[in-house]
Amino acid sequence: MANVVSVTRTAQFNAAHRLNVPEWSEQENKAYFGLCNNANYHGHNYELHVTITGPVDPVSGYMIDLKLVKDWIEDDVVKAFDHRNLNLDTEEFRNLNPTAENIAVVIWQKLSKRLNPEMKLLVKLYETPRNYVEFDGTQS
Repeated sequence: MANVVSVTRTAQFNAAHRLNVPEWSEQENKAYFGLCNNANYHGHNYELHVTITGPVDPVSGYMIDLKLVKDWIEDDVVKAFDHRNLNLDTEEFRNLNPTAENIAVVIWQKLSKRLNPEMKLLVKLYETPRNYVEFDGTQS
């Protein structure tokens, strides 16, 4: 029976966004989202923690090669979102409000496609040093 471990790789990206629900009035959006509804957008220095849990390979001693995880994050997240306006420059958020919650889910969806089925993925996305979101694929 293999030991199960979790490994984490971190990355950073910078992006602008505007939180806005098109079906709401300007007043409703401003009341709900406050400064995050700025018509000229605003930005964050996001910090991403990608944690993968799975069995340790008894031959290599790795659960997963973190170089692979680094490359996946670079290809699927950093190249796609870094120094972008998420609302205007990305297909993922053209019709999806780019809240930290939705960004974490989108990142999870992208990265989970790369994993073996016995592995579990947790995405933790810091929007600020004091605010973060976690998503592990669990849906109600």
